[in-house]
Amino acid sequence: MTPALRDAILDAWYPGEEGGTAIADVLFGDYNPGGRLPVTFYKSVDQLPPFEDYSMRGRTYRFFKGEPLYPFGFGLSYTRFKYDNLKLSAKSVTTGEGIRISVNVQNTGERAGDEVVQLYVTDTAATVPVPIRSLAGIKRIFLKPGEIKTVSFSLAPEQMTVIDDKGKRVIEPGEFVISVGGKQPGLTGRADARTTSVVTGRFVVTK
Repeated sequence: MTPALRDAILDAWYPGEEGGTAIADVLFGDYNPGGRLPVTFYKSVDQLPPFEDYSMRGRTYRFFKGEPLYPFGFGLSYTRFKYDNLKLSAKSVTTGEGIRISVNVQNTGERAGDEVVQLYVTDTAATVPVPIRSLAGIKRIFLKPGEIKTVSFSLAPEQMTVIDDKGKRVIEPGEFVISVGGKQPGLTGRADARTTSVVTGRFVVTK
């Protein structure tokens, strides 16, 4: 079955001598693409901080608050995926204790395909500047039409740390937001309007 036509950009990067064959397979629907961008494509250089500004403010998906042309983690598929039933192993953990996350992913389309499940974490109560979100885990899964798989992650204590004003890596008590989906959470631009969902949960770190 040939996939329905839609606006898209196929980025092959450095495909090698079999690149033409691989591109043809995607364009004619013989292969369902599942790649994701490892970088952010900005709309304009005007969105970037001055070159002499050495802070991370406004740079990379972790600190950029604008609307990118194509965000980190973006990619299209010839099928659709739904996320639900997000579960956290605990609503509260102590400093130095990890947490487990699981979510159900379903292929709701008519074609088999790969989905890249992305786990993001946000520290909402930090006393020092921290990223808007940080990628904390990825898993690539293959799903047949209608198939559901449960995907699990483990968030280690070091993934909850911040660098304090003394330059030490510490875990501060407070609330953390977990987001799991096939894309970044919180983006609403046209390029991010993929037919996949994002689910969120919250837990608290105590002393």
